[in-house]
Amino acid sequence: MVLDLIGVAITFLAVAVGAWFLAPYLVKVFQGQRVFLSPVLRPVERGTYWLMGVDETKEHSWVGYGLSVFMVTIASLLFTYLVLRLQDHLPFNPMGFGPVPADLAFNTAVSFTTNTNWQNYTGEQTMSYFSQMVGLVMHNFLSAATGIAMAVALVRGISSRQLKTLGNFYVDVTRATLYVLLPIAFVAALVLASASPPTPTGRTTRASRRCPTSPRWSASSCTTFSPPPRASLWRSPSCGGSPAGS
Repeated sequence: MVLDLIGVAITFLAVAVGAWFLAPYLVKVFQGQRVFLSPVLRPVERGTYWLMGVDETKEHSWVGYGLSVFMVTIASLLFTYLVLRLQDHLPFNPMGFGPVPADLAFNTAVSFTTNTNWQNYTGEQTMSYFSQMVGLVMHNFLSAATGIAMAVALVRGISSRQLKTLGNFYVDVTRATLYVLLPIAFVAALVLASASPPTPTGRTTRASRRCPTSPRWSASSCTTFSPPPRASLWRSPSCGGSPAGS
């Protein structure tokens, strides 16, 4: 019970601290003001509007905003469902996986579309690379950006009773993706990559130098304790072996 309360307190504290620093940035982003990322991302933003045929100066009423949310949600759900069902006909399927069963494909599509991300399967044994990269990863950004856009629209509606429009849904989703989600994903990727450097090639790992001490093991059988596949061409010198091929 005490640990649960501590966890709740830490969560509220983290949100409060994050809001203190991020709120001014988010206000500028969703009001279309210039931020420190604008020199890089503003051309990408304009190009995105051009590709979608969106006029960023045109705002939606609450009905138009809601319909836009509904249409994008349904379209992305159907897209993911079709990708999962047709993955055996799509590229990047080296394992030759067949189509995802209809019930599992629909459950997964709904889950990722609603930003629940409930995975009732083993991805590496069920879905192709294309299904994961295109069908699912898309929702890691689109569903989150949709939630952010709806929150921004809610704040706009509460802030003034005289507003007749709530903004442009497509503009809000684009800005949430480019200025909020992608920078967070980029920084997180760098942190994760730096925290787990790859094993240098041409060297044996510490685990590969350990030999069993039991009398029933001989030096020649030390290859049983082999390194991971990338370093499997090397035997442990300390066990009396030598690099393979030498």
